[in-house]
Amino acid sequence: MKKIFLCSALLCGALLANAQSTINVLRIRNAKELRSFFAYTGKDIPFISGHRGGVNKGFPENSIEALENTLRHTPATFEIDPRLTKDSAIVLMHDATLDRTTTGTGKVGDYTLAELKQLYLKDVEGHVTTFRIPTLEETIKWAKGKTVLILDKKDVPFDMTAAVIKKHKAEGHVMVTVHSAKEAKWYHDRNPEIVFEAFVKTQKALQEYEKENIPWTHIMAYVGPDNKPELAPLYADLNKRGVMCMISTAPTYDKLPGAAERTAAYQSIIEKGASLIEADRSIEAAEAIAPLVPAESPKKKFFGKMTLK
Repeated sequence: MKKIFLCSALLCGALLANAQSTINVLRIRNAKELRSFFAYTGKDIPFISGHRGGVNKGFPENSIEALENTLRHTPATFEIDPRLTKDSAIVLMHDATLDRTTTGTGKVGDYTLAELKQLYLKDVEGHVTTFRIPTLEETIKWAKGKTVLILDKKDVPFDMTAAVIKKHKAEGHVMVTVHSAKEAKWYHDRNPEIVFEAFVKTQKALQEYEKENIPWTHIMAYVGPDNKPELAPLYADLNKRGVMCMISTAPTYDKLPGAAERTAAYQSIIEKGASLIEADRSIEAAEAIAPLVPAESPKKKFFGKMTLK
């Protein structure tokens, strides 16, 4: 029998215009609940992870304002990019240089935090906004009780990343991107509560995580940027282990020229077996997959709303 999905009030309602003071939130209080949120059940609610915080006109990537703007439209997690300043503070910046996304020039690492705080961020069209570069700590504090942050791997040493998570007791709303099982083991040996966005693009990679004894309960699997048929057995093996799978559309389907093409691509990703999509076009992708939200799901308890003060 053909499976029929109904657009639930949970996400469809979230995608309607909300009052400016209301955002969608993920109700995750600790690491145990975070692991439960990412556990594959077969009746999960598909959702979006905003790549670089979500890239939308007027809201610069890797800004708290961009994260909050996305949450006005849809519940989401967010991949963000921590980088080191000259004085060893951690700020959010994808590029090693400032030119593309700020009013500054040169390398991020050549400036102190105080100097970077004088700059303004630019949006996706290059327009200067009134928004400033946030620190990772500011973003972690803001995100608690609202969303889940996924820290990409840039130039911040592993020990500094682990330390900032521990300092803020943020294992329930901050995840770490790992490119290999050995990287996951480094973090897991030092803090067994940390949950990973792990690169598991092949059966070989899957076997390496098992060899290193990384618990599958601590993994959400990134399987690549292409929605290809060859992923079907990998999806099956990861789902059998209770692992959700994610495709990133930032380098691929987000770049399709037509809105209808993009909508079809986003929907196909979920229909073919992924549980979530990491997208630059965070709001558009969320609207596309809203009709695929199941009428009933054990994950409903994690989705809610918050009125900002």
